[in-house]
Amino acid sequence: MDLLIKNATIVNPGGPHHQEQRDIFVREGVIEAIEPEIMLKDVHVLEGEHLHVSPGWMALGVQTGDPGLEQREDLRSAGEAAAAGGFTAMACQPNTKPAIHSKSEVLYIRNNTQQQPVACYPIGAVSRDCAGKDLTEMIDMHAAGALAFSDGKKPIQHSGLMMRAMQYVKAFDGLIINQPLDHDIAGDGQMHEGYTSTSLGMKGIPAIAEEIMVERDLHLLDYTGSRLHLANLSTAGAVEMVRRAKARGLRVTASVSAMNLAFDDTVLDGFDVNFKQMPPLRSKADMEALRQGLLDGTIDAITVNHVPLEEELKKVEFTYAQFGAIGLETLYSVCKTYLGDWLSDELFVEKTAIAPRRLLGLPAPALEKGQPAELTVFSPAQQWVYRQELGYSRSHNSPLFGKALAGKPIAIINRNLSFVNRHK
Repeated sequence: MDLLIKNATIVNPGGPHHQEQRDIFVREGVIEAIEPEIMLKDVHVLEGEHLHVSPGWMALGVQTGDPGLEQREDLRSAGEAAAAGGFTAMACQPNTKPAIHSKSEVLYIRNNTQQQPVACYPIGAVSRDCAGKDLTEMIDMHAAGALAFSDGKKPIQHSGLMMRAMQYVKAFDGLIINQPLDHDIAGDGQMHEGYTSTSLGMKGIPAIAEEIMVERDLHLLDYTGSRLHLANLSTAGAVEMVRRAKARGLRVTASVSAMNLAFDDTVLDGFDVNFKQMPPLRSKADMEALRQGLLDGTIDAITVNHVPLEEELKKVEFTYAQFGAIGLETLYSVCKTYLGDWLSDELFVEKTAIAPRRLLGLPAPALEKGQPAELTVFSPAQQWVYRQELGYSRSHNSPLFGKALAGKPIAIINRNLSFVNRHK
């Protein structure tokens, strides 16, 4: 594959050519030249107004249904949705059927995504079937290619199991990921507990349901000396606890969903079931604390929190609708549209391309001459409408369909393949 990218501003924090406008020539999957102007004939050219190019982004928190729940999302549709969203890599949650709880499932994911432009990295389950009871053979899964271990969208409730998992992965300096939520406290809450839930007459999920599990996990981390990633934080208290833990030198990282940065619980006034997500959209004060945590480095990465679901699980009364929304195709646009200049493209690339790979032990793509081309091409200025009929995901549970959005991923280049977004 030969491709010439014309007049693109390079966004590569800490790397060469950062903020320079350059032409980039890719020949057979390798960056052959980065120059102020490159003139070539008979080469496919990618050009447009306000083009930017960065190291390829990586999607954290991707829920697929493959194997077993392919009607929600299979590996192909997830890969296409990720590519449309500007991602060249994604880390897949273990909540499939069967769960990714042995080396067989890890190898299934890896072997069935080798020919896609988006690299797919499996996250192995901590417990069998993500049921929170029996530990899996994490060493075997690590040897097969699992990058980290989590029960995904099922927070680990049993403290002893969590402690033993942290001790287990120390043998290979592995990473445990947990999305903190105490089910006994959250109960059957439907949204953030606060003014909006009270005014709507809905049972709320109090902030302490997240914060008490964050506190527990940090105590276990201190005891075991292991590594921990707290996924999709949503409360001000949780951010402050992670900030203090990092100051003490604990090996903890954290992430936040783009939706929790962009929206607060007031958007649920209209009972839009596609805004019913986990973690729930919290208060304005929580949202501001999350943004500050991202700026000061307490929060390391931004996640897509992509949870595809069948229509019959969403098109029901709010109380009966399941939690979750798709987000692979819209993460960058959510940030540009609803956060504006507050989140610079430089910080966005740091939080979606560099930091996710750092915490998973992967090298960041090198945007340099002679290096394999793993690139995201995007336009901060382009306006577009997210149309359901043009979507790549098999599921349609997004609150953003029909919305005019700012900032658009244009294309990705990876594995000697390219993918151009069809959204207009």
